[in-house]
Amino acid sequence: MDIFLTYLKAFFVGGLLCVAGQLLIDYTKLTPARILTLFVVTGVVLGALGLYQPLVDWAGAGATVPLTGFGNTLAKGIKKAVSESGLLGAFTGGLTASAGGVCAAVLFGLLTALLSKPKEKK
Repeated sequence: MDIFLTYLKAFFVGGLLCVAGQLLIDYTKLTPARILTLFVVTGVVLGALGLYQPLVDWAGAGATVPLTGFGNTLAKGIKKAVSESGLLGAFTGGLTASAGGVCAAVLFGLLTALLSKPKEKK
């Protein structure tokens, strides 16, 4: 039963983040690119302030998989790198912390492009 509750919390939080994005698309004039950027920046700010981690602890993948989770990862990486390397860490920490996820996204994007049959838009 405990694993079911974990999945339910992740689904609920991830779903709420998706609903927020859909509402922004439907009721504002923001472009999808600006909404995605807004989500990442929101994750960075909430992560830097320490407000996002309690949500991650409670919801797990429901909070770490969406773009707000990517922003939180960037903030955590920068905090860690600044404490270890000083000001230089502000420039390298986010890249170091998110390198695995970015590499996986590029790799799976490449595999999808190689294995799929593209069609022209009409």
